[in-house]
Amino acid sequence: MPVTKDRENLVESRASHVIQGAINLINYIKENYDTEQAAELERRLLNSIRAQDPAKFARGVRRFRSED
Repeated sequence: MPVTKDRENLVESRASHVIQGAINLINYIKENYDTEQAAELERRLLNSIRAQDPAKFARGVRRFRSED
């Protein structure tokens, strides 16, 4: 039983950190990009997580960087 509890605590702790980090990143994006770009980056971030493909988000950031 202790192994299961440790695993559950680990999952809960890591999820909490990842979620808080994502919230902080979304807030940072909203503060530093215009509304349209921020919405696009937020969408890409969520899609990257869903698809388990960090390159999707990176392409969006690079695109905005090249436009500046």
